Amino acid sequence: MPLGSGLPQIGPWYRWLKVCGIVLLQEKIPMKTILILAYQSFGVVYGDLSTSPLYVYRSTFSGRLRMHESDEEILGVLSFIFWTLTIIPVIKYVIIVLSASDNGEGGTFALYSLLCRHAKFSLLPNQQDADEQLSTYRVETPRQTKQGLRVKNFLEKHPYCRTGLLIIVLLGTCMVIADGVFTPAISVLSAVTGIQVAVPSLHDDIVTAVSCIILAGLFALQHVGTRRVAFLFAPIVIAWLFCISSIGIYNIVSYNPRGIWSALSPVYMYKFLKIAGKDGWISLGGIVLCVTGTEAMFADLGHFNQQSIKLAFTIVVYPCLILGYFGQAAYLSKHRDDVAESFYKSIPKPVFWPVFVVATLAAIVGSQAVISATFSIIKQCVSLCCFPRVKVIHTSKSIHGQIYIPEINWILFLLCLAVTIGFRDTITIGNAYGLAFISVMLVTTCLMALVILIVWGRNIFWALGFLLVFGSIELMYISASLMKVPQGGWVPLVLTFVFMSIMYIWNYGTVKKYEYDLQNKVTMQTLLSIGQNLGLVRVPGIGFVYTELVSAVPPIFAHFFTNLPALHDFLVLVSVKSVPVPYIPSDERYLIGRIGPKRLRMYRCVVRYGYKDIHKDDHKFEDRLVARLGDFILTGEDVEDESFSCDDGSDGNMQLSGIRSSSLVHAINSDGASREISSKGKELLGISQVEHPSRPNGNGNGKKRVRFETPKRKEPDPAVIQEYEKLKEAKEKGVVYILGHSYVEASNASSLIKKLAINVVYTFLRRICRGPSVVLHIPQENSIEIGVVYRV
Repeated sequence: MPLGSGLPQIGPWYRWLKVCGIVLLQEKIPMKTILILAYQSFGVVYGDLSTSPLYVYRSTFSGRLRMHESDEEILGVLSFIFWTLTIIPVIKYVIIVLSASDNGEGGTFALYSLLCRHAKFSLLPNQQDADEQLSTYRVETPRQTKQGLRVKNFLEKHPYCRTGLLIIVLLGTCMVIADGVFTPAISVLSAVTGIQVAVPSLHDDIVTAVSCIILAGLFALQHVGTRRVAFLFAPIVIAWLFCISSIGIYNIVSYNPRGIWSALSPVYMYKFLKIAGKDGWISLGGIVLCVTGTEAMFADLGHFNQQSIKLAFTIVVYPCLILGYFGQAAYLSKHRDDVAESFYKSIPKPVFWPVFVVATLAAIVGSQAVISATFSIIKQCVSLCCFPRVKVIHTSKSIHGQIYIPEINWILFLLCLAVTIGFRDTITIGNAYGLAFISVMLVTTCLMALVILIVWGRNIFWALGFLLVFGSIELMYISASLMKVPQGGWVPLVLTFVFMSIMYIWNYGTVKKYEYDLQNKVTMQTLLSIGQNLGLVRVPGIGFVYTELVSAVPPIFAHFFTNLPALHDFLVLVSVKSVPVPYIPSDERYLIGRIGPKRLRMYRCVVRYGYKDIHKDDHKFEDRLVARLGDFILTGEDVEDESFSCDDGSDGNMQLSGIRSSSLVHAINSDGASREISSKGKELLGISQVEHPSRPNGNGNGKKRVRFETPKRKEPDPAVIQEYEKLKEAKEKGVVYILGHSYVEASNASSLIKKLAINVVYTFLRRICRGPSVVLHIPQENSIEIGVVYRV
């Protein structure tokens, strides 16, 4: 029975749970699974958000803002905290943004991918007009409003608008990376400095050294995987939330049981700004730290699911945070001089050390949320050609989104150490941190407004309302954070500029190289006519030619062929493409078509991956590809559905090629032994399946046996059998991989900026990133690399 089916009598509470996604009506995911994921999410998603009470009040009152005898300032700050926590995490993210997931995936690039599938916004090289036919995953866009169509057509018509959209996406991505630098630094340092409350004589250098040691242990632990870290960290966060809520209740009851609840009125926000003036406005840069880590709920969506994240936040995290902040405010209303260490000073002395230990552990966990989010978004950038190729390790067999990227992990560690040692102060780090994460939220708001208008097909007033309400709040906080640029706010701007330059230059160079291939491609008919004049020779084996193009022949292979006019017995042009969907089923991954007449035995294969799919680190890709090719030979000519034209004057129609067997390479054995082939292949070859006597109707426990029988209806085509036999022989003689090793240089007529970007930055990035042969797991002894210089 679904959760909530027996709750109609509770009225408003039931409707609230249903709106927040806690009532899982018509949900196929078992409740047990959702509860387990909700438990794990405490250790990954909410660590950063739950540790913000350590430094919010300290950062807010760190400037010229001072607390007076009245409670107006503290009530005003508390009112800002309460309504910010309610409006941004609850209303914006839990109710609205999490519903815009891209097939279960979240983050800035997920929203961008969602928009690109519903409109021609993309500038990425794998998603140009020539590649549109690759995607058989068409989406049904809701009926568009007139305003939505106008906005969509305007963005599609103007390339500068699409470029601006991509820059906004890259900006949000770079700010997430900056969050990965500041979150561990401020969380761990805030927790460790609490020891100075008990031991005032402790030197700051010792606190910094201890913080660095803890950070080193945190980043060294990342390789074990999100799942193991989550099970290890979840009890810590739950214990931490219990501590802050219990201490909050104690302080409310002890110091201000009645007056503190006045902060629920938004009138106190106006009074606070009126009394504090400009200093109060600047202090908003500290108040906004109460929602740090909120973006992780959306960015880490692929690690868990929507229901588990909503369940954990609305039932546990949100109430505990509210009690914690109200408790600190109640304590400060009676102890105004303790604002610098308000959290640790508000802890009752008998439980100080246990809470300090839990706080330190929770700060470590708080860093996990944004580190996991950084890994997820970097992988999306790599898949969509916006970041140099890095090694991605999948740490879970069941949850696709749980990954580890060694290079990014240690880069974040070094930057985090630099920030911790360089600033040694949570106030300065907080100034930088606030600007970084609130900028990510603003980018999400802008993209979400387009999703509401174009993807959801809502009226433009809904999109404008969302943009104005949440965008105005976030702009208010950004304006306050910008005032603190001289006091540390410049650091995220520098980091964002560096990472954004890397991403944009890598994307620009990749697009230019792709466009060069597209503009200088050669049709197979032209290539074969050249081969006839030069004296074409066929050599034994199978040749795989890797290319980004899905039609015609890349110029780099034409250069190779004109200098060495020899082709293998079987020649396959292979294109590995990232389709703008998160996942593609394995049986829909391969599109295979024939090039030219059958006698040439030339094929084109497009291998499609979603941007969240796993590229397995093994060398079985060759066997799988040959198996799909064999399946195409046996069954492809008879399949008419699910095909589309990939015509360049010589290519035939391409079709999905999926098999249920483990391999087709050894399907036809000379000794007639048991074998596995596809159902279409069985029909063509006259194979019938015989069940074991102990398995009537196929329901027993015995093993299946297959045997050849005389076909009753029609004889298999001898040409099909002959071609398949030749494929088997060619596979046994060996496989050769022909790779293009292209160098991109700026032309002499290019500007100085373009020459610097292409000849220096892009060339350096290409040299240090993983090569195509490593990414595709191609053995070096079987590969031929062709070097060509492209001038763009």
